[in-house]
Amino acid sequence: MAANRFLASLRRLRAVATKEVRQLSRDRVTFGMIVGVPLMQITLFGYAINYDVRNLATVIQDDANTSMSREFIAQLRATQVVHVSYTTASSAELDRLMREGRASMAVVIPRDFERRLQSDTRPVVQILVDGSQPSLAGVAGGIATLPILSRHGEGPYSGGKRMAPRRIEIRTLYNPEKRTAVQIVPALIGVILSMTMVLFTSGAIVRERERGNLELLIATPLGRLELMVGKLLPYVGIGLIQTSLIMIVGSALFNVPVVGNLANLYAATLVFIAATLGLGLFVSTLAQTQFQAFQLAFITLLPSILLSGFMFPFEGMPVAAQWIAQVLPLTHFNVIIRGIMLRGADLPEVWPQLAKLAVFLTVMLGIAVARFKKRLD
Repeated sequence: MAANRFLASLRRLRAVATKEVRQLSRDRVTFGMIVGVPLMQITLFGYAINYDVRNLATVIQDDANTSMSREFIAQLRATQVVHVSYTTASSAELDRLMREGRASMAVVIPRDFERRLQSDTRPVVQILVDGSQPSLAGVAGGIATLPILSRHGEGPYSGGKRMAPRRIEIRTLYNPEKRTAVQIVPALIGVILSMTMVLFTSGAIVRERERGNLELLIATPLGRLELMVGKLLPYVGIGLIQTSLIMIVGSALFNVPVVGNLANLYAATLVFIAATLGLGLFVSTLAQTQFQAFQLAFITLLPSILLSGFMFPFEGMPVAAQWIAQVLPLTHFNVIIRGIMLRGADLPEVWPQLAKLAVFLTVMLGIAVARFKKRLD
């Protein structure tokens, strides 16, 4: 008797499991998540995420301009860690390139470069590192092992003792204390806004459909664009409140400075919020249910956090991953927010990133409006 009840229970369990499997197989979004998320994670972590920094955008100021200084620059290039993006003879130009974020590292070769190589009293070269980006100071330290520095450093003996290798002077700009909070908090603004804004708006249209409110909206004289923009506006205010909250907490608890202009910071943040809301709205037009909308939002968040330079060095990623990162709004906002908060950059100095955010917003909003149809299906 007990065995019969047990067998009957197993049959009921099998029936429920079979029904659940069939239901999942019909839900294309969920099936895509089951297969797609593990594939995306293994691809991103295994292929795109790399702690080794390559082709770091660098500006060179060669005040010596001798054969030995040119040999030093050639050895720098040969490391493939450094990509000499700019050469300048002006310290003001060097500072501007660093402040605008075009160069992450600067190498200054003094006029008496050769004399410094032969003595051991002063640093041979000075290296300036953008302290708003994590892990770059360690990269600069590796330059001390270049052959031209080691060769001269290990050469002569003095008083029976081998002379110490020539030192390089490393200065960390914008974060001289090398505090992690200073590097993380500005970028954290973008991460938090991405998570909340995309999730909030991804369910915007489907929520109206599930609650039956879409019929009421359709009955109004609202146009598609008016409906979309109207749904975004409240979240813009929420995003600005979140930004203020993060900056206040960052300043009060972690002493993270805001060097740049606050009006510039809020203007740039406004563009980023609009771009992420546009992405969420686009996701909303793809999903049929709120659950699907949240799943799709999660798919967009994963590459944003991993490829944007927030956690891992952007310069260490393969070129293909860097191109993918170029279409993610968080990649450009990280450059903007770090530039304004830590380097004191103005809006004209970060306009390329702002322009990319504006293009992203236009495309996402245009697609979302085109996909939204004033009908119930």
